[in-house]
Amino acid sequence: MARFVILGAGLAGAKAAQTLREEGFDDEIVLIGAETERPYERPPLSKEYLQGKSEREKIFVHEPGWYAEHDVDLRLGVRATGIDLEGHTVRLSDGSRLPYDKLLIATGSTARRLPGPALYLRTVGESEVLRERLAAAERVIVVGAGWIGLEVSAAARLAGCEVTIVEPAPTPLHVPLGPELGEVFARVQRGHGVELRHGTAVAEITSTGVTLSTGERLQSDLVVAGIGAAPEVGLAREAGLDVGDGILTDASLRTSHPDVYAAGDVAESFNPLYGRRLRVEHWANALNGGPAAARSMLGQDVVYDRVPYFFTDQFELGMEFSGDVTGYDEIAYRGSVEDLEFIAYWLRDGRVIAGMNVNVWDVVGEIQELIRSKAVIPAKQLSSGS
Repeated sequence: MARFVILGAGLAGAKAAQTLREEGFDDEIVLIGAETERPYERPPLSKEYLQGKSEREKIFVHEPGWYAEHDVDLRLGVRATGIDLEGHTVRLSDGSRLPYDKLLIATGSTARRLPGPALYLRTVGESEVLRERLAAAERVIVVGAGWIGLEVSAAARLAGCEVTIVEPAPTPLHVPLGPELGEVFARVQRGHGVELRHGTAVAEITSTGVTLSTGERLQSDLVVAGIGAAPEVGLAREAGLDVGDGILTDASLRTSHPDVYAAGDVAESFNPLYGRRLRVEHWANALNGGPAAARSMLGQDVVYDRVPYFFTDQFELGMEFSGDVTGYDEIAYRGSVEDLEFIAYWLRDGRVIAGMNVNVWDVVGEIQELIRSKAVIPAKQLSSGS
């Protein structure tokens, strides 16, 4: 009997286990999770669950009995401490050794940390602690104007807190969207009373606030840091797998060892659509990458070439983003940016490489088709919608 082991009981790992069963794999599946919670989805943790608008049970990938019913050996509260590639064995924190025939690494990423007493938002437990603290706080400082920082800011304002965001870049979301669209998000935050401090960094965090790199002191009841995440590549590197920004894989999500695969946040996978490796940290990559890796483990012909996708909700702004803006040289807009009802298209050499629909729905398929087509399209045509 074959044994497939999945390291990481998040969305990617849970969906991989589900797909293995759906594809007819009847042998042993072991799903290893360092957390004590069964697999859950992370987007609600900074959105509706953080805001108290969603019940806890809605965050989980499967019902409590699903794993036993589908003969998936779910082991929680235990983590892998080593991988023996030649021996096809995983060492676990409980001292046991787990042989495998094929291995999927879906260990995700961890929040980057700052020295000092800051809160972070990565796990369900951290979301629950943050929600309680926001309810009791008056002044909150958010370090980082990325997706997590902006969503935490929105939740804090809805909880009645005064909010200041500190960000070294000149606009929010400067890297993933560029300055033009970053300023749109800045306008939304400012419109809800959020103070933005751009072009400065945090030099020190204490229990009463932060000191900026300029020497200025900002008082607060609570500091939340959202400065990005680091992929959990330590196990792979120590085992001798090829590692870059994440665990390197080919387009079938196979690593440098033929019996080891990687998916989700931790994988830096070759995407034929872009002709290069990408590491995508967003929900959709875990949702789709786990099943793709499972099919690849079963020997199916898999080419994982999905367009990166992300969504956010902040105050009155609902948005879906597709693609990668790297190297863009032009942006075309359809609709009204002022009224927050528009589509933005990023172009490079006349070709659409990314698109974002803001309060415009049911257009993601069209945007992704434009990206896949690599067709040269005049910006005026995109703006007119013809």
